[in-house]
Amino acid sequence: MDLSGKVAVVTGSGRGLGFAYATALAGAGAAVVVNDVDEGAAQHAVDEIRGSGGTAVAEIAAVGTSEAADQLVNRAVNEFGRLDVMVTNAGILRDRVLWKMTDEDFDAVIGVHLRGTFTCARAAARRMREQGEGGRIITACSPAGQRGNFGQTNYAAAKAGIAAMTRTWAMELAKAKITANALVPVAATDMTRTIPAFAPYIEALEQRGEPLPDWLRAEEGFGTAEDVAGLVVYLASDASADVNGQCIGIGGDKLALWSHPDVVASAYRKGGWSADAIAESWTGTVGSEPQTYGIPAPVVPAS
Repeated sequence: MDLSGKVAVVTGSGRGLGFAYATALAGAGAAVVVNDVDEGAAQHAVDEIRGSGGTAVAEIAAVGTSEAADQLVNRAVNEFGRLDVMVTNAGILRDRVLWKMTDEDFDAVIGVHLRGTFTCARAAARRMREQGEGGRIITACSPAGQRGNFGQTNYAAAKAGIAAMTRTWAMELAKAKITANALVPVAATDMTRTIPAFAPYIEALEQRGEPLPDWLRAEEGFGTAEDVAGLVVYLASDASADVNGQCIGIGGDKLALWSHPDVVASAYRKGGWSADAIAESWTGTVGSEPQTYGIPAPVVPAS
């Protein structure tokens, strides 16, 4: 996959998934603006990319504000002359159950994930439309945003919002040949390390170099950050020109397409529905097969 001549911004790319994305994009020939709040991590990422023959610069900014988004787009244009790809990866966690979550916990996560994605995508869309040559907006979603997850009111809300925004942008930007798609990655990162079911395998991978078990990679679709990066390169390329408005899952050995919310059951009653009528018919009509929710824990195969 050749991305020569393309310019990408990857937010939150000093480490983890973002670093894997930036490295893969640069490896395919793109010039990359590496963004992070940690100057040392961002510069280390740039050094690694340059050491492998790639082209990258670091831009330190905390995504969320319009000023930060404009700063990133301007750095790409001033340094490389254009912008073709915006990857909105930056994120934080403030996990707590509903009754313990503070306003600050909620606002911090919404600010980085949801507002940060909005402001960066808007700044990118403005530049790409001005260039008149199309472009790619690649957002970061999560299974938590698709199904909910215990202790993640703020994170799940942000990721669900990102999915909805991405579908909206796919419609709004299609005429300008700018596509908008969402990643739904499942990988060993600082964020997934907080999930008890995954923690032992991530520890074994990072501390002892033990590969993730085959069942985890295949059945659970859980892998490394590098396993996800190929999807970013594909979505950044000309080969994905007809892919738009999709939520695409990837992890380990698994590539998947997530469904969009849709009506799964309907019932009709002449004159409308009273509360008593709903109660009487619920289990025999629309409530006969209620939808599941939450992210199932990995099932370890019996030895």
